[in-house]
Amino acid sequence: MTTPSLSVDTLVIGSGPAGEGAAMQLTKAGQTVAIAEKYPQVGGGCTHWGTIPSKTLRHSVQSLLEFKRDPLFAQAAPHINIDYLQLLQDAKEVVEAQVHTRQGHYNRNKVAVLHGAAQLTDTHQALIQPEQGEPSTVQFKQAVIATGSRPYHPEGVDFSHPRINDADSVLTLQQSPQSVTIYGAGVIGCEYASIFINLGLRVNLINTRGGLLSFLDDEITDALSYHLRDQGVSIRHNEEVKKITANDEQVTLYCQSGKQISSDILLWANGRSGNARGLGLSSLGIEINHREQIVVNDQFQTAAKHVYAIGDVVGPPGLASASYDQGRFVGSLISRCEQGLKQIQTAPTGIYTSPEISSIGLTEKQLTEQKVPYEVAHTGFKSIARAQITRRNVGMLKILFHRKTLAILGVHCFGDNAAEIIHIGQAIMQQKGKANSLRYFAETTFNYPTMAEAYRVAALNGLNKVGQA
Repeated sequence: MTTPSLSVDTLVIGSGPAGEGAAMQLTKAGQTVAIAEKYPQVGGGCTHWGTIPSKTLRHSVQSLLEFKRDPLFAQAAPHINIDYLQLLQDAKEVVEAQVHTRQGHYNRNKVAVLHGAAQLTDTHQALIQPEQGEPSTVQFKQAVIATGSRPYHPEGVDFSHPRINDADSVLTLQQSPQSVTIYGAGVIGCEYASIFINLGLRVNLINTRGGLLSFLDDEITDALSYHLRDQGVSIRHNEEVKKITANDEQVTLYCQSGKQISSDILLWANGRSGNARGLGLSSLGIEINHREQIVVNDQFQTAAKHVYAIGDVVGPPGLASASYDQGRFVGSLISRCEQGLKQIQTAPTGIYTSPEISSIGLTEKQLTEQKVPYEVAHTGFKSIARAQITRRNVGMLKILFHRKTLAILGVHCFGDNAAEIIHIGQAIMQQKGKANSLRYFAETTFNYPTMAEAYRVAALNGLNKVGQA
């Protein structure tokens, strides 16, 4: 038996960044909108198991590390010990604050939030089944699926064992480990390697490929590899799992190469799967690929044209920022918004390792393959006054620009506040014509001392190289 149905213009399934972006765009355009959220609180995986808790952990570890490095506190630092469980408690407080903020957005904009698992039962109808109580139905004209993703679980790995974890369950550990093996050296694996090594754990990072984060500029990945190893991370490239065994004392990873690596816990960080199960998609002819991601066209429409899918459930890039933009874009399409939001083609990457990484645009390898005449404007943070003051002088800013037009082609940053610094370069890259020029950085006054000044120093370096200083 179901309760009386709710009728809306658009039903959004999932309240993570993608779902929120769509819901806000639609309601601002005058549509009636309902959000179906499977879990008791809004925010999705980004808020509860992904971006927010992991970045909070990283920030706390960075704060502790900087305190211990500061010579002013040299005598007190050795007596301060914070374990992983204490950091998890701090992360919970930030998650709660984010939930409060996100719920406030829906309340103020009169978006109905329905807690329960959603299933499309007809062309324009969905069933919402809460954990407790009677199900309800929602009638809609359009639907937007934004259910996110989850860690990939291969067959033969017992994730029910307390010593075998994925990126979700590692946030619910009951004891602080002394050692960890991370299988998978993508963004999540590298970020957790930085967190654990700076907590004083013994860290093994097992990479199934020949190098770290191959989508980044080679110079950046070289720097990341060097600094992870310098901090104490043991990195093993080109390894494949053979089997995993665990008992009350430890977990052991057996590699195809014959290596055996034992530790207190194992964190499986090798791939993610879309959350497309149980949504009733097959009844509408909507296709799902082998990674359980929903197949869409370039307008994010499924085979059922009034049903859209956005965010991690459709695959890469798997960035919260990009997912939110996809939501706004689809909301604009559905509501036929007059300003016609454009789909964002180039989004910055933000990788919260220690030091952090951010980039936008093309890499040197890509420019070389495309035979673009480019030059490199470069500065090391060790020469920047603000970095010297804060003692965060590891890193660099690298600007790739066209030798003739001086147009910015790519910006790559490795070091403290990289994810903030990148947006200055992004703003200039998106200008049209002569406004996109390396000269902007050389001819603009930056506050001193700031990390942003690295743009001026790098620009002068680049102009010198092409004889235009």
